[in-house]
Amino acid sequence: MSAGRLLSVLLLLQARGGMSARRIAGELGVSVRTAYRDLARLQAAGVPVRAEPGRGGGYRLVDGYRTRLTGMSEGEARALLFAGLPGPAAELGLAEEVAAARLKLLAALPAGLREEVDRVAAVFHLDAPGWYREPERTPHLPLFVDAVLAGRAVDVRYRRWRAPQEVCRRLRPYGLVLKSGTWYLVAATEKGIATYRVAHVLDAAPADELFDRPADFDLGAHWAAYLDDFRARRHTGTATIRLSPKGRRRLPDNLPPEVVRAVDATATAVGDDGWVEAVIPVEGTEHACGELLRLGVDVEVVAPAGLRRAMTATVTALARAYGTG
Repeated sequence: MSAGRLLSVLLLLQARGGMSARRIAGELGVSVRTAYRDLARLQAAGVPVRAEPGRGGGYRLVDGYRTRLTGMSEGEARALLFAGLPGPAAELGLAEEVAAARLKLLAALPAGLREEVDRVAAVFHLDAPGWYREPERTPHLPLFVDAVLAGRAVDVRYRRWRAPQEVCRRLRPYGLVLKSGTWYLVAATEKGIATYRVAHVLDAAPADELFDRPADFDLGAHWAAYLDDFRARRHTGTATIRLSPKGRRRLPDNLPPEVVRAVDATATAVGDDGWVEAVIPVEGTEHACGELLRLGVDVEVVAPAGLRRAMTATVTALARAYGTG
């Protein structure tokens, strides 16, 4: 028997009023039989739980009864930040703490405010991951949460895109960032502060070393600066392209915002059929070729010559593969 679960049953009844055993079981993720046993144990412990038979009945606390067992644990207090983010909270290993903290908050509210909280919660839902890809597996994320909060270094084996692809690092975690459903760890290394994709951590183990995060380190400001630097380093060149009206309409769904903004800023009409010519930023020939091919016949590369040749070679190979080349 879990004393914590009994307290959760008690707080549910205090926060929600009358509830069936089936609904209690659903809220706590247990069987209906377990919910009945927990209710019986509360009654045996002297908690005035009253059973109301018939349609619309259920279990409720005797009017006026309120538990004072609403003190929050350290873990539940941490979890408050994620009270409206059940998915990220579960990934961080805080799902149970979030549920318990929310129950305790609801139990402390007057009835009218509890109803308002429930009403608002019913009409908003956050789903952080992007479309068209499976959520990343991040088994080491709870370890990094503990390391960030305790100021403990972590030894990791990490997979990166450049050679050597697998490297070992000692990291001093400063914070975690969730962006478009992907978790990133911001950590100090021997060479300075760096960012690591949590899903690319192959192994991780806490080290004996403890450290103090600099008092003037601002995670939000650091992340904003990191994104600005990433965008500046990402686009190393430009290309001149021509777009049909349809291609321009499809642009926001197929290419990054920076490209869309560049087209809006530089587009000039070519001919009287609606086509425009614009200068866009590109990462490199191979990457740009792959992105622009998403627009099919609605885009033409004018320059540079290397990118135009790459587009021609790819289209020729496609035509040959489909038996028309």
